Amino acid sequence: MREAFEPLILENTRPVAPSLVPEITLYLADEDRPLYRAGEDELAQLGLGTPYWAFAWAGGQALARHILDNPETVAGRKVLDFGAGSGLVAIAAAKSGGFDVTAVDIDPVAAEAMALNRALNDVWFEIETADLVDTRGDWEVLLIGDVFYEKQTAERLLPWLRDQQDAGRTVLIGDPGRFYLKGLGLEPVAQYTAGTTGIMEDSDLRNARVWRFGNAP
Repeated sequence: MREAFEPLILENTRPVAPSLVPEITLYLADEDRPLYRAGEDELAQLGLGTPYWAFAWAGGQALARHILDNPETVAGRKVLDFGAGSGLVAIAAAKSGGFDVTAVDIDPVAAEAMALNRALNDVWFEIETADLVDTRGDWEVLLIGDVFYEKQTAERLLPWLRDQQDAGRTVLIGDPGRFYLKGLGLEPVAQYTAGTTGIMEDSDLRNARVWRFGNAP
């Protein structure tokens, strides 16, 4: 059961308000925790893969900020936070009046981190660990933060997301503008500067954007 990861998460993180979304608090790794600088061997000893859920990525912060500033994007609508990690974006959607919010991540440790962060922020959303790519679902809004970090992932996800938009769903992507998104017909909706960690990114500050497909209404 995913609750078995709760002690590990609590021992290796602390409550932190990300710089761009101070309204939200998350259990995140910092430089005082071993998880912050752990290599693959050390993570394996803890039974972990890369702990994406332990960091507030720039694209997710930008997407959460955009939702909090524009609650009409999700208010009263069924929302999916895909590749949710810490649950940051799902929390923003729940705070902004999302009618039915689901956060999905294939990592069971991320699922438990999301449950802890959900309680920390006194909001509710469903948590799933299924692989939903190529499924249709009945979502009205899809929110995707910081998942395009490798070519294979981008090639698998982008056609599915285009299909979702073609079916009338709102699709918003939070990303600093990584290489795999360039030349794919995306247009920026908003831009922010988000504080991150140089351990996981190439800079402590990233110009993070919210994107949509160019033919979006």
